[in-house]
Amino acid sequence: MHQASPNPRTFQTFKAQPLVNPLDAFWHIANFFAPAWGVAAILALAAKLLWRQSYGSVAWGRLALWGGLGGSLGLLAALALLGRDGKMLGYGLMLLTVALPQWILGLRLRK
Repeated sequence: MHQASPNPRTFQTFKAQPLVNPLDAFWHIANFFAPAWGVAAILALAAKLLWRQSYGSVAWGRLALWGGLGGSLGLLAALALLGRDGKMLGYGLMLLTVALPQWILGLRLRK
């Protein structure tokens, strides 16, 4: 069966363009890491409020920094293992890697 040739006027030509401009790339990366840093800040604040004796000598910024770095590594590991962002397993790994450094800082100070 022979099909009629398509009308050449219906085809559009696309010019090659960069995937994203630098500003879009910045916001894409910032939004990728934002959950880790947000959770780290909230968890650091909660730890300082709930366990004042254990975390009394640790600065809030130090807890948030280590939690944010751990969460960022967790998100990168989830992206590498799962192949995409936004899966629940990835966010679970992020929560674990945010909490672990903050917990270790709390244990280290008890001794």
